[in-house]
Amino acid sequence: MQTIKNTVAENVGKLVGGVHGLAPADQQFSLEQVPDLTGKVAVVTGGSEGIGYGCTHTLLSHNISKLFVLSKEEKIVDEAIKAIKSEMGDDMANRVEWYNCDLSDWEETGKTAFKIAEKTDRLDILINNAGRGIMTAQLAKNGVDLHMATNHMGHVVLTSHLLPLLKDTAKNGDKVRIVNLASNLHENTPKETKFESLEELNKDYSAQPQYGRSKLCSILYAKYLNRHVTSQHPNVLANASHPGIVETRQSTEHIHEAFPLGGYAMSVGMAPFKKTQFEGCVSTMFLATATKKSGQYVCPPAIVEEGSAMANDDALGERLMDLTWKLVKERTKSTSADKGCPFKKY
Repeated sequence: MQTIKNTVAENVGKLVGGVHGLAPADQQFSLEQVPDLTGKVAVVTGGSEGIGYGCTHTLLSHNISKLFVLSKEEKIVDEAIKAIKSEMGDDMANRVEWYNCDLSDWEETGKTAFKIAEKTDRLDILINNAGRGIMTAQLAKNGVDLHMATNHMGHVVLTSHLLPLLKDTAKNGDKVRIVNLASNLHENTPKETKFESLEELNKDYSAQPQYGRSKLCSILYAKYLNRHVTSQHPNVLANASHPGIVETRQSTEHIHEAFPLGGYAMSVGMAPFKKTQFEGCVSTMFLATATKKSGQYVCPPAIVEEGSAMANDDALGERLMDLTWKLVKERTKSTSADKGCPFKKY
């Protein structure tokens, strides 16, 4: 029975109201429990809409001192700024610094990370939220599957560039937290996945497996960081979160790119049961502000789940990251290695 309650708490909201209360008592969490964040600095990718905006709003409402937000669409950013000014005032809006950044462009992502590092001497929270949803397979301009190039590799580039700042902040005794947005759809990853070649990454498995594979990577990368970074720097915590089924543009508009008709089951049929952007950010905010553990996969509100067998395959995670480093290094060589820029994994 508790398994059924957990499934409901993890995935749906709205008309089923109060679903987070179905979770075990020791795995409940609410946005009201987010601690005061005075003096802390955060980065949120995709923080101008959907789950990302839920994170942005929550961080500001709990007094984050500085917030860097990465977003691709200026119009969406403008709307978010207006909403913050209207609801929270100019002071809070002025704490936010927005960067236009396409995570599938790894050179741009690296430059954006350097700009952030120049603007602050600390970083307490990194939320890797932005991503391509359940859409058709396409290639990024660097020739890599767009889901992988954005959802996984773009965030690896951003995180690796910001790790020195995260480590320095952790040296002072403060917990710093990295959260990768994953999904229970990681269980739809093709069973033949081995992460052995670019040809494998670029194979078109169809929209949902393509998306699910990239979300498997979010979990594997969090566990990779736990093995290689947290083991050496105990105050740097890395985890992955599942938000549930949330009312966002991905579930109302983007789903129709791959499923022009069938997508209505998600955009319309599921509408009464989807979580709001604030319900959808609860597990992420737990990991970003409260957890003292690392290497976990957490579902709403704060339920620790095992995930699939692939999500717990450390050897698969190592192969994923070996391939990630290889592709990123090859495709950014002209703007990094050729100019004497050292390439560090973690």
